[in-house]
Amino acid sequence: MYRRILVPVDGSDLSERAIQASVELARQLGAAITGFVAEPLPPTPLGAQQASWSDDDLREHDAMTTAHAKELLAHFEACARAAGVPFEGYHDQVPRVDRAIIEAAESRGCDLIVMVTHGRGAFGEFLFGSQTKAVLAGSKLPLLVLH
Repeated sequence: MYRRILVPVDGSDLSERAIQASVELARQLGAAITGFVAEPLPPTPLGAQQASWSDDDLREHDAMTTAHAKELLAHFEACARAAGVPFEGYHDQVPRVDRAIIEAAESRGCDLIVMVTHGRGAFGEFLFGSQTKAVLAGSKLPLLVLH
């Protein structure tokens, strides 16, 4: 059935649900997990005085996102290992999170994606968008959505 499950996480409370559910699913299926943290690129600076980020600002952003991702993935790996589930984790800074998730699943040989959704409704999706909905629309892989 499913041998490698991609699970994107972002550190939200809902991410913990994805971690726990995917570990249990992988354990039952005898599958491995690929944990993925897609950190957004630095936002475009606002204001006429700052046309671009300084090298120091970019290094600080990179250090902060890398530290965040490593902490998240270490927790995820500990949960997977405790359940006897093979785990690999990685992170990347990306311009579009939904595309990065799809590309990560394809490049890592995953055959299932497990994601959580905030369930904000139509108005919330209009305001904030839906990464889960975008992945569903753009991926050919099965997607298990947790709410």
